[in-house]
Amino acid sequence: MEYRQLGASGFKAPVLCLGTGTFGGRGEFFGAWGATDVAEATRLVDICLEAGLTMFDSADVYSAGAAEEILGQAIRGRRDQVILSTKGTFRSGAGPNDVGSSRYHLIRAVEGSLRRLGTDYIDLYQLHGFDAMTPVEEVLQTLDDLVRAGKIRYIGCSNFSGWHLMKSLAVSEKYGLARYVAHQAYYSLIGRDYEWELMPLALDQRVGAVVWSPLGWGRLTGKFRRGAPLPEVTRLRSNVAKTGGPPVDDEYVFTVVDALDAIAQETGKSVPQIALNWLLQRPTVTTLIIGARNETQLLDNLGAVGWSLTPEQVARLDAASAVTPPYPYWHQRGFKDRNPPPV
Repeated sequence: MEYRQLGASGFKAPVLCLGTGTFGGRGEFFGAWGATDVAEATRLVDICLEAGLTMFDSADVYSAGAAEEILGQAIRGRRDQVILSTKGTFRSGAGPNDVGSSRYHLIRAVEGSLRRLGTDYIDLYQLHGFDAMTPVEEVLQTLDDLVRAGKIRYIGCSNFSGWHLMKSLAVSEKYGLARYVAHQAYYSLIGRDYEWELMPLALDQRVGAVVWSPLGWGRLTGKFRRGAPLPEVTRLRSNVAKTGGPPVDDEYVFTVVDALDAIAQETGKSVPQIALNWLLQRPTVTTLIIGARNETQLLDNLGAVGWSLTPEQVARLDAASAVTPPYPYWHQRGFKDRNPPPV
């Protein structure tokens, strides 16, 4: 398993990370992903560790905390062998302060995650989203305090816009506070918005991308094809995918899948393996969060590493998935000698 530097830190993370959104299965949203129990989770962790995948990502809102609890039990007795990544900020209770990135909520969220995970420290703690109601200074001072207390090793954010991230980095620099070294962002062959502003920012500021939903909300698993019905078991059948998932035009997906199919025939690799390998060749990408309902899916995803697409194959996938970006990005592309694309 390849390991890469996590942003501007001295820490290295494996290029694949197991996401635990399938652990627990509580409620419609997470039930659509899966319902992995402790025994199944323990087996998945075993397979990961055998393959050199040591990083596991969760969040306090995944199955109302059950995902963290199951992960904590699955790694019991081997905490020193794993990298734990989790998130907070989203609503975790009915109270007015049970949401956001205030000092009050973040401290409670971290303490809750530590308890559920059965550990006294978290390797990478990320804000699940931007909180415009809390001063950035308060957020970063709180995270810095938690780092200094030894409860968090590194901090990151998730789903920030470019100005959210840049303002936060500027505040960290101004006051000498802990700095975001990771940005957990949506990025896939059918969701390339990350490239427009967040990727250039990450290159300039050395922020590593921790990619969520690298298979485009399940659309690049190889099961979604032109003229074929959706498989019986897929999150794409749920209302969650229709209302909460990344929007994407079906015909666009089919065009990308056609290109993936062609390269699959050339390489003998699966569609998901090719889609993941393409991402691993993109600038700023540190690790991809893969999800798995079962051992078969996990083993297939693990096959995305240890080989590389050719430059010609990458170019074909680039062309099949290209879209016209919004202003000002399309305008900047006409001034390439001063605004070169990320490399």
